[in-house]
Amino acid sequence: MSEIKRIGVLTGGGDSSGLNAAIRGLVMKAADYGYEVFGIQEGWKGLVNGDAAPIGVSDVREMIYIGGTMLGSSRTNPFKKEGDVEKCKANAKKFGLDVIVAIGGDDTLGVAHRLNEAGIRCIGIPKTMDNDVNLADYCIGFDTSVTVAVDAVERLRDTAKSHRRILVLEVMGRYAGWVALITAMAGGADWVLIPEVEPDIDAMCEHLMDLRKSGRPYGVVVVSEGIELSGVDNDDKAEVDAFGHVRLGLRGIGHVVGRKIEQKTGIQTRVATIGHIQRGGSPTVYDRYHATRLGIAAADLVHKGEFGKMPTFLEGTIKIVDLAEVAAKIKTVPDSLYRDAMTLFK
Repeated sequence: MSEIKRIGVLTGGGDSSGLNAAIRGLVMKAADYGYEVFGIQEGWKGLVNGDAAPIGVSDVREMIYIGGTMLGSSRTNPFKKEGDVEKCKANAKKFGLDVIVAIGGDDTLGVAHRLNEAGIRCIGIPKTMDNDVNLADYCIGFDTSVTVAVDAVERLRDTAKSHRRILVLEVMGRYAGWVALITAMAGGADWVLIPEVEPDIDAMCEHLMDLRKSGRPYGVVVVSEGIELSGVDNDDKAEVDAFGHVRLGLRGIGHVVGRKIEQKTGIQTRVATIGHIQRGGSPTVYDRYHATRLGIAAADLVHKGEFGKMPTFLEGTIKIVDLAEVAAKIKTVPDSLYRDAMTLFK
């Protein structure tokens, strides 16, 4: 057991529903151990700038049903600017933070791993609506995100059916197509395009035409924003964040796909992009429950002195993994699951 008095907690990267539930679980379990918790504002930016304050049970008691993050978030990378890591160390010492619990995706957790090696003890919690954190069957925010996206598919289908059109739904997903694939499968879409698989536009259009010939003159296609498509300008000079990521929403890949469908099939096609709508809103029961358990598990890891680790749901239960392994790669959609999805497009 480690000598711990005070825990820092932060949320980094894009927000997602369930973050407050995780913070709540952490704070409440920390109270059982007699630990203080300091909320670090706006992710790693708050640790760099020294922006943190105590949060207690009364602050989090009713946060479980509220979307977003009570701590704020940012895409700050303390390894990007010289001197920021030293500022992190100085501020951790200033606030008396014995360990930092970082709730985030691969970028945030990658920083946590590197800071842990640099002498700032860290523990991670997997969060991302993209569901692409390595060694995590579940990431906070994913269930709420796909629930919103499936609702969008069902609404678009009504319009597609009414107007005998093709409706294209663009969803988030930079390197991994989990949101698009699960949305397509659960929403009963007619095709899906994901980053892991080279888009076969001709096969998709042929399928949509076959649907029309069979007496079903409409369809819904789900597209991940991160797909690579010929004819799309990937501007090397585009603005990137501190982790080198381009704002994919500006590419308008859904509209490119929509134009290709209309050109190849002659069927009137419309496009919808739900973007950040997927991030907000009250979390689903699944996200509330699992995020709470991960928060509690993180406090348990602190109490055991197991730093450089992350609690994660794997094979139906919470397991503990090394942040080094988590940071090594992202979790992508396996080919077998993609083939299962393709089975449904008939």
